[in-house]
Amino acid sequence: MLTHLKRVIEGLVKRKILVLDLDETLIHSHHDGVIRQMVKPGTPPDFVLKVTIDRHPVRFFVHKRPHVDYFLDVVSQWYELVVFTASMEIYGAAVADKLDNSRKVLSRRYFRQHCTLDYGSYTKDLSAITNDLSSIFILDNSPGAYRAYPDNAIPIISWFSDPRDTALLNLLPVLDALRFTSDVRSVLSRNLHLHNMW
Repeated sequence: MLTHLKRVIEGLVKRKILVLDLDETLIHSHHDGVIRQMVKPGTPPDFVLKVTIDRHPVRFFVHKRPHVDYFLDVVSQWYELVVFTASMEIYGAAVADKLDNSRKVLSRRYFRQHCTLDYGSYTKDLSAITNDLSSIFILDNSPGAYRAYPDNAIPIISWFSDPRDTALLNLLPVLDALRFTSDVRSVLSRNLHLHNMW
């Protein structure tokens, strides 16, 4: 009965857009030559990317946040997913391809060139994705990234290496409920003080 009711409500409410950051939100990576790694030595990466930056080959060792594959499977059924990272496209696109794993759920992507450099940090312009700000929100570990859109953001604690992290799982009930609201800002504007909750 409840599932049927959810389907009816979902049919009445416009499908919303969930914008996902990559580094320290869905993954953590380090590259060749990093002296102080955040990841425990000997922890194998989930995948290794080889990219060329300024004519130099660089290897990135990428660790996926716990439960990220399950998280993407679930939320892709609820939302249109958009990747928005302050990373360079050559790296960010390769990470998104690996996370997407041919599911075609991360097909819209924005990179560093789509960000604005503001007070020394990159900010992400959600209005570049849609002009309907009632139906879009971002999941990001960096408050500076959504400085212009605090009412359209779900903060998440930065992830580097903790294998017991459950932040993505903890968000699923919130995200399940949020898809049924007519304006995400009416809910998210009340949650800004909960930065450390997830």
